[in-house]
Amino acid sequence: MTTNTNQHPTPAARRVAVVTGGSRGIGRAVSRKLAEDGLAVVVNYARDAASAEETVAAITGAGGRAVAVPADVAEEKEVVALFDRAEAEFGGVDVVVNSAGRMTLSTIADLDLAALDAMHRTNIRGTFVVAQQAARRLRAGGTFVGFSTSVVGTQFPGYGAYVASKGAVEAMTLVLARELRGRDITVNTVAPGPTATDLFLADKTPEQIDRLAKTPPLERLGTPEDIAAVVAFLSSPAGHWVNGQVLRANGGLV
Repeated sequence: MTTNTNQHPTPAARRVAVVTGGSRGIGRAVSRKLAEDGLAVVVNYARDAASAEETVAAITGAGGRAVAVPADVAEEKEVVALFDRAEAEFGGVDVVVNSAGRMTLSTIADLDLAALDAMHRTNIRGTFVVAQQAARRLRAGGTFVGFSTSVVGTQFPGYGAYVASKGAVEAMTLVLARELRGRDITVNTVAPGPTATDLFLADKTPEQIDRLAKTPPLERLGTPEDIAAVVAFLSSPAGHWVNGQVLRANGGLV
């Protein structure tokens, strides 16, 4: 593994993105949006190969370039292999979006500590492992985008362990941005509010969903496409002056 310090940004037509958790939900929307913007996309998945291939088929069917690659984000060797495949397939890496995540809801008093360990393994260790490879591999002009949650700010009951893991992601953001000084690489974290994904909608009643949808001033749930547009902006030359920030993409949820 080598650090790329080339100071000539890669033309848009040849830019390459690695999207972890890219087969479903927000990750799928991000993969498709980046492909629409002209990037070749490595769609990472942990277990659901069929969904990853569906995402790739949607991209290639629209004239884009994509490949599905399995990896557990918390396993260093698998993430190294993921980045190796991106470089072998498309020539390098310019954008890394770590949308892989795990969420278990419970009060702090009742949480199974095995669930806590699983969340922290994916959300903290996984983010760190992916960020480490991004720091070593990203070309000049590139960006790393991590994922948190707006619940870090809203502090809803039942989310204690989840926000603890995502708070760690937010804490890393500016540190990594500063560590990449002189590389022309940005580091930001997107913190969505309630977003209509399978993960969010699972185990919620229609009444709960309706109440959460009406909480932001815009009075609706976010969509995966809303979040993908934010990620695409941060990954583009237009968003390159935004660095070291946590963006709460939540329709005005406080």
